[in-house]
Amino acid sequence: MKNPQAIPLVDDVDTLTRLKTAFVAGIWATLASISIGFLFKVWLAQWVAKDDLALFNSVIDIVSLSLILMTGFRSSMVVTYSQTHNDHDIINIFRFSLIVMVLITWGLVLPYIKHELHINVGYFEMVGVIFGMGLKIYFTNLIAMYRLYDVSNKVTWIEPTSNVITFISCYYIFHFSALASLFYSVMVSSLIVAHFMYWKRRKQIATKPLTTVQLDPNMRNYVRKSFTASLEAGASILMIYAAVLLTITHFSLDELGDFQVVVRPIFTYMTMLFVFPIYRFVLPELSQSVRKGEHAQIRAIRRWVYRLAIIVSTIFFLVMLVGGKEIIGFIFPAQYQGAEIVLFHFSIFFIFMMLNAYQLAYIKAHGKFTLSLMIRLSGIVTLVVSYYLLALFTANVVAIIVALGLGYMMMFILSTIAEQQILRDYRRQGIAVD
Repeated sequence: MKNPQAIPLVDDVDTLTRLKTAFVAGIWATLASISIGFLFKVWLAQWVAKDDLALFNSVIDIVSLSLILMTGFRSSMVVTYSQTHNDHDIINIFRFSLIVMVLITWGLVLPYIKHELHINVGYFEMVGVIFGMGLKIYFTNLIAMYRLYDVSNKVTWIEPTSNVITFISCYYIFHFSALASLFYSVMVSSLIVAHFMYWKRRKQIATKPLTTVQLDPNMRNYVRKSFTASLEAGASILMIYAAVLLTITHFSLDELGDFQVVVRPIFTYMTMLFVFPIYRFVLPELSQSVRKGEHAQIRAIRRWVYRLAIIVSTIFFLVMLVGGKEIIGFIFPAQYQGAEIVLFHFSIFFIFMMLNAYQLAYIKAHGKFTLSLMIRLSGIVTLVVSYYLLALFTANVVAIIVALGLGYMMMFILSTIAEQQILRDYRRQGIAVD
């Protein structure tokens, strides 16, 4: 077994070169994932009842919202491990926290879905989804902490592939209902990718024993950062879920279907393709550069991310402006045509999502997790306030996506101010950062 401290990404490689290589590989892996997952969703939209798809996505949202808090540990694990390399205590603290969260989800969220929302989903399917997603989050965080970028990129396309295969098996071979097959496919695909990550990580880094932890000052700081980062992860999901709740509350099930079946997947795929890689690849490299005081590398990373954001968001906007209606009409049935105008408005604000992701990564790399959380919360407040202000002038569902965009714009403004404050602090210390 290799030395646990031997990170496969050697430090004699230029940081920006390593980052670009991992980022580009991540884009290709995500494109494969999108091709599989999106075509699967389009196929389902052709014949599965619209109400079933809307309810399935809403249930997964609720479960994800509870377990996603544990993905918040990822950034604190990355930053703390880059500073201390104490993976034994970092991992065990995360293990105990994840076990508690899975039990809470099982005991509180599952009964809420079945008895309060009156959604007829099998108990076994729900427990399996919670357990499978919990394991996937555990190993995903470990892969991120050790900077095993190659494994992370492979998981990106393995998960949707196994999801499709499991659904087809459940529906056509075992003759489950479409709704039950959807839940089984999420459960099984999560377990498959969890096993894959366990196997690949174990080849390079030994499994740490489940033991008590030593809460020295570094680990206490890690716990505080993890708690704050978990709240921030919840806030990031809550921002999207708030848009769903506003749609459910103020609009019809048909408009909810447009959002969940068309807008939400494209929103998710664009985020997976260009926003999530910033947290997966840019944050670990920024953490290393901050620890080493490599400000020239940080400037190079920033310039590269900003150029990428401008190029991607401009192309996305032009595609939606020129051919949005035709693309939606070609891919989806006519009943989903109302989603086109919503997607167009989303494309206007997408650049703020990318730029804000970099700035929050930069803020976290300096250990300012509470500040990052405050910026996230400001986005939620802006979303809700903006929607009700816009609702005074229009009853169109577009008001929700515009309010969501304004929330990301507010976060961008505040994170820019925070970034400049960090740079001013460096200058006062006589450190050249320009």
